[in-house]
Amino acid sequence: MASEAACRPFGKRPCKMQAFRIWDTNQKTFYLRNNQLLAGYLQGPNTKLEEKIDIVPIDLHSVFLGIHGGKLCLSCVKSGDGIKLQLEEVNITDLSKNKEEDRRFTFIRSENGPTTSFESAACPGWFLCTTLEADRPVSLTNTPEEPLTVTKFYFQEDQ
Repeated sequence: MASEAACRPFGKRPCKMQAFRIWDTNQKTFYLRNNQLLAGYLQGPNTKLEEKIDIVPIDLHSVFLGIHGGKLCLSCVKSGDGIKLQLEEVNITDLSKNKEEDRRFTFIRSENGPTTSFESAACPGWFLCTTLEADRPVSLTNTPEEPLTVTKFYFQEDQ
């Protein structure tokens, strides 16, 4: 929990970005292909394709999530009748918890034993998810109990 202590949400100092390994409860890791974040089983030389998740803590339970050294950030946007996960070219350390337009980048982190889930702050009830099928896009679901989606992730600071 050192990351929360290092972050002063009310101070002027920006929060420190930290890189984490992330994988779902079925052992699928995140990787990027054609500017889309996918989850799959990476083996052999492909393991170097694994994307680390960059995190900037906002407060005790809220975080910004990014990849590529925080240059691409995960956001939750309304699209037609649905909600979709998007990668946006924004520097994660430029985001602010006080700006309404940055709310789409905010995720509420909930820990449940060894796993963590991420709920969109802008779209309550929508959770970061993967599917049971490998090499499918990482997305959002509003039915986290659906058996075909995985919303629980293992999360470990990258050493």
